[in-house]
Amino acid sequence: MSTTRPFSPGDRGPEPSGASGLPGAAAPAPEGSPGGSAAAEASTGGSAAAEASTGGSAPPLAPVEPAQPSGGRQVRTLDFADQSGVVPLARDFARQALYAWGWLPAASADKRAAAEDVLLVVSELVTNACLHAEGPDRLLIAWDNKVIRVEVADKGTGQPAPRTPHRAGRPGGHGMFIVQRLCLDWGVQRTPGQAGKTVWAELGAPA
Repeated sequence: MSTTRPFSPGDRGPEPSGASGLPGAAAPAPEGSPGGSAAAEASTGGSAAAEASTGGSAPPLAPVEPAQPSGGRQVRTLDFADQSGVVPLARDFARQALYAWGWLPAASADKRAAAEDVLLVVSELVTNACLHAEGPDRLLIAWDNKVIRVEVADKGTGQPAPRTPHRAGRPGGHGMFIVQRLCLDWGVQRTPGQAGKTVWAELGAPA
């Protein structure tokens, strides 16, 4: 697993223009002050805390691009411009996509768990962008009948990484550890000459 690989082994490569809009090129950069960047970016307090700060109710979803079949692949994107309560907004958007693609309602406990894993990864990536990158710019979720790919674009310059060593009882620092444990692979894409990055993660379809 690499946190700098622009796409996972066997992937078809960076998303075409118009799907993710962010052609990938790996170039990790430090976040904030020297010496504490990885831990700082990884030290998310978890999605529950971020969602609680929104007052428990999500605003109406912003206009989004409809599902776009492309050789069996479907893509949906959500723009966070001028939106508040972005964590519950992102979860609601991802949940709507899972219903559209047949992951929900789940017919078994395993399928329910797989759907909840997707929602948790979305929450953690968006929360991490809120805490360490001045908030997310856009969420992309794509489905090709085998793998769901989640991408969160932000303007941060840091390199997300699970806090090492991971201590379950320690406050904060669990977000990227959760992503690493739940996903087939994850990493960071950067566009040369442009600020920011896209953090991506891929999860397998339920059996």
